[in-house]
Order: sequence, then structure tokens, then C-alpha cells
Amino acid sequence: MGTERSLHSFHATDPMCGIAGFAGIARYAPDAAEVLRRMCDAIRHRGPDDAGYFVGPTACIGMRRLSIIDVAGGHQPMANEDESVRIVFNGEIYNFRDLRQRLRVAGHRLATSSDTETIVHFYEERGEDVVHELRGMFAFAIWDEKRQRLVLARDRLGIKPLYVWPHPSGGLAFASELRSFLTLPDFAPTIDPDAVASYSAFGYIPHPASIFRGVRKLAPGHRLTWTRDQGIVEGEYWSPARAERPAIDEREAVAELRRLIDESVRIHLESDVPLGAFLSGGIDSSAVVASMRRQMDSRPLTFSIGFREAAFDESGYAAEVANALDTNHTALIVDPDADSLVDDVVHAFDEPMGDSSALPTYLVSCLARRDVTVALSGDGGDEGFGGYTRYIEALSGVPQLPSLLRGSVSALASALPLVAPGRNWLLNLARSPRGRYASTVAAPVRASEGGVMRDEIAARHPTIDQILEDVFNKTGARDFTTQLMVVDLLSYLPGDILTKVDRMSMAPSLEARVPLLDHVVIEFAVSLPPSLKMRDGVGKWLLRRAIQGTVPDTVLTRPKQGFGVPLSRWFRRELSHRIDQLLSPSSTIYEFYDPARVRGIVTEHRAHRRDHSGTIWRLMLLDLWLRALARGTIARAVEPRDFLAEYLDRATS
Repeated sequence: MGTERSLHSFHATDPMCGIAGFAGIARYAPDAAEVLRRMCDAIRHRGPDDAGYFVGPTACIGMRRLSIIDVAGGHQPMANEDESVRIVFNGEIYNFRDLRQRLRVAGHRLATSSDTETIVHFYEERGEDVVHELRGMFAFAIWDEKRQRLVLARDRLGIKPLYVWPHPSGGLAFASELRSFLTLPDFAPTIDPDAVASYSAFGYIPHPASIFRGVRKLAPGHRLTWTRDQGIVEGEYWSPARAERPAIDEREAVAELRRLIDESVRIHLESDVPLGAFLSGGIDSSAVVASMRRQMDSRPLTFSIGFREAAFDESGYAAEVANALDTNHTALIVDPDADSLVDDVVHAFDEPMGDSSALPTYLVSCLARRDVTVALSGDGGDEGFGGYTRYIEALSGVPQLPSLLRGSVSALASALPLVAPGRNWLLNLARSPRGRYASTVAAPVRASEGGVMRDEIAARHPTIDQILEDVFNKTGARDFTTQLMVVDLLSYLPGDILTKVDRMSMAPSLEARVPLLDHVVIEFAVSLPPSLKMRDGVGKWLLRRAIQGTVPDTVLTRPKQGFGVPLSRWFRRELSHRIDQLLSPSSTIYEFYDPARVRGIVTEHRAHRRDHSGTIWRLMLLDLWLRALARGTIARAVEPRDFLAEYLDRATS
């Protein structure tokens, strides 16, 4: 089956694809080439294999490339035949072979075997509607010389990142990561307190906001055009909220889902470099690897990470699946010194990210990168097929109070001390069903709900009951089960999961692919009736049926286990000094947080009265990120260094 490898002998190398550029900013013109080069150098860790630039009188676009398809011929920026249209592109287009054939029939001359070139030529055919032809993950910028138009687009689910800075002069700058803007001569990075409040609530900053005031993320499924006359025009071209279909019986649905998963995995296997998969032993990754095994001539390379602390170790489950599917499996078992990794993880994020599972994601990405350049992942299965236990909790939860009583119960709960027995239960009782669900994915910001932010900032932020209301409103009249899934697809998935996977796989030059987030699969999944999503308190009902018989039965029957880390123990041991730093008056966070409230939750946590490890982790990561920003570290590309070999030596000593 493979081996459990020694924790020695590998180190990080240069990392993945990234794009950057600007249009309509006259003040950059005298040094446009140098400005563009600096923007791209700041993200050179995203693409170690190649760099390319186009410098024109109105627009400049550039890229850093990690070569995956057409390694020799995929140089960017890429142009059409008369060089009137140019593109820089980050991602993979999985239906590019079909697109190439259609282009040849239409009379286009293709100079390379690259998927990037198909976008250029289909833009000639369809203009901004080119996005509807593309099946894959992408963020791209097209400069149309004849129309003097810049077109930006981001894939439907938000797998690839793209930031936009509307310039005060009327122009526009864009980049895969915020650190590119930090190189611009007139960009003044100003922290947005409202974004900090959102980070405090979610552990990430939801689109369209970013940590910097005035910079925004292009939302998933959106495209944007800029012209000098009209400025910026942005619109949505796709949303999972719109996916509906006629009734379908269970047998037909099982067969169709099997077909769609196999089709998606097949096209995600397209690569000119070594390819493998992450394998946790859970339903999602097992489904992907089982499909790979059926479709590959050789045994798939699979990789898993495990902790010596049993409550957080999934490596045994992964080994069981790998043995059953006969994969070439590598497991890394660690008792990590979190303190030796946390600063590097902080630097790898271009804005604060409070998901502690970033650490094991980073480690398993480094493990895979020793043998492969591309790894398939099972991310998206929970959001697409109703897998989170919080869905069950939201649907079965506490009884619904009449709206007239909610205010009184909420006032009573808010008047109780933060640690009073039953306080949180009363707060939840007073919430709407949407608010109850929001409380499972967001932490409180306001003091009345248990938050620790300064009152003047918290007052501008929605209450837990209101926090996801705008996202819920996009789900229309769908059943509540589907609403919960679509809300996650629109918010938590791109904001947290996909951002984490992108940055952490990027750091060791690994491209992560997510076949369960193929938009055709997601459209089918979201369209299903609720009885095929969850049944009898069991999530992923249809996905379980679809993979039954192809994976060990234990995959389908054991309780769900997340990709967690032992935060509570870390804060009592190796990260204890980080808490001391957080409590120091010199901490960077107290512009936004109330010092007394922060001390209060730390005291409770250290006294074992209540586990505040999630909140403390978010505060600590924000503090470290702000310190790194002040030092200028965030403005620089992530430099490879041989810290992993040192860390692994410590981990096994």
C-alpha cells in the first residue's frame, strides 16, 4: 500500500500561478514596466516557472506561472492572431480540448496546446460571455486593445482569488493577492475596522470586502469590465441559488451523480505533471480517490496527515481506504510544534485568516509536493451535499418562539452574565431559524452577545440574527435545507475553505483541484429535493448512496470528523507565550478590541471554565498578521526556506 514516511528530508520550494496589472492609471505610465514587474514579483511564490508582461499605453497585465498543461508552450500573456486581445490567466480549464475542437471548426488558428489560448479565442467569439463556455477554476484578465476594455472574471465557486482596487484617478488595479497592491507607489494600506469585525465573526473576511479599505474581492461567479468612458461595471453571471430542476427519483439521481462525479474526476486528471490526491478517509476524499482508481491505469498517489493525539487523527481511516482502493499511500504522523509553523502560515495569507486547520492543510500540501505537482481534494462535498452536522442541528434545533416574544427573551439573556448557565441557550431561543444557523458559523461581535470588540466598531456590525440575512435572501423560496447549503456555498466555502486551500497548497508549489466543486456537479446537487440531501438525521444521503460499494462500508457509517487541531492544549503549552504577547499593551489588536474583554476570555480559558480557543486563535492570528504588515513582511513574496526539515527534526526528536 505504501509507507509511513520518516519526518525528515523535504523542504518548501517556490510556489503557484498569479496575475496582476492595471489600466487607466496615468501616473504609472513613466515607470509602467517597473510597476508591473514589482506587482508580479510580490506574488512570484505563486508561479516559479515563468513570468510574462504586457505593457501598453492604457493597460499593463502580467503573470507568474506554475506550469501544469503545455509546460513548454503556455507562456503568458497570450494573444489572439492579430494581438488585439491579450490574457493573463490563473487556473485550469478542464473542457479545453472540446473548446479547441470547436475553435478549429470555426476557423481559429491555435498556436499552442494551452487551455489559456482557448479563452482568448472564445472571447473573440462571445466577448464577456466567454465565462459561460468555461468549465474549471479560473481568475483572468483580458485586455481588448480595439475596445480599450479590461475584462476580469472569477470562477463560479470562487476557487481562485482575485482582488480589485478602483484607483482614485478612475483607473483600476487587480491582483491575485493583496500583497501586489502594497508595491504600488500610491497605495496606502488602511485597515478597515468593519472588515476586522467580519473577521472576528467568521474567521475570514467575506467578499466583497478585504482587510484594506477601498480594495475588494471580485465575488465568485462575477465578471467586471473597465473602460475609460464607463468606468467599472460588475455583474453576476452564475449563482448556485438558481439551480433548480424537475422532480427526480432516487435511483435515477444515484446513477446521475455517479456519472457526474466520474466525469468531473476524469477531466480534473488532465495534467502534464505528476498528480495525486489528498485522502482523509472521509466520504468526500474517498469518493474522489475511488473514482480516480477506476479511471487511472496506475495506482493513484495519495497523501494524508495524522496527529499523535488520537482525537485529531484521521490517518488510520485514510490508511484503511488506501488499502481497500490499492493506492500508493503516504502518511505523515506528527505531533507538531505549532509555534514553529504559525508565523510562516500567517505570512502565507495576504489577509488575516483564522481557520486553524490551515496548519495541517499546509503540512499535507508539503507532503504531497515531494511527489506531485497537482493534488485532487474532496473539498466542497459538505456544502454541495448537506454534510455538516450543523445542518441537522439547524433543522431539528430548539423550538421556534413567536416573534413577539423573541425581543423579551433576548433582553433577558443579554442581561445575564456572559458565563451564566443557560445564557447562550436563551440567546439562541430568541433567534430566528436563520439566526440560529448563523450562530453555528459565526462568533459574536457585540458585547451583549458575548463578543470582545470595541463597542463603537461592534455597533456597526450586524447581530448574529442579522449577520447572514443578505445571503439568505438570495436563496429565494427554496426549502430551508437547500437554503443552508447555498448560504455556505456563497459565503463559508469561498471565504474560508477555498481561501485556506489555495494559500496553503500554494506555499509549497502545489496546485489543488476540487472535482466535487465542478459547477455541473454543484448545480445537480443543489437542485435535488431535500429528502435526497438529508434523511433521518443523516447528511449526504445521495452521495453516500452513489459511492456505496466503491469504498469501505466504514467510510459511510462512522461519525464525521473535521480537519481539526488541538488548540486548547496548544494554548496551555507551546502557544502559551503567544497569549502573553496578545495580552501585552503593545498588542496591535486593541485599536479594534476591548482589552478588558480579551483578558476576560483568556482568564476563563486558562481557568478551564470555558473553551475560548477558537476566539483566542483568531485574535492571535490577527495580531501576528498586523505585526507582519507593519514590518513589511506581508508586502513581500513568500520566500522558500528549509524550515520544514528543521521542524520535522524537532517533531520526531
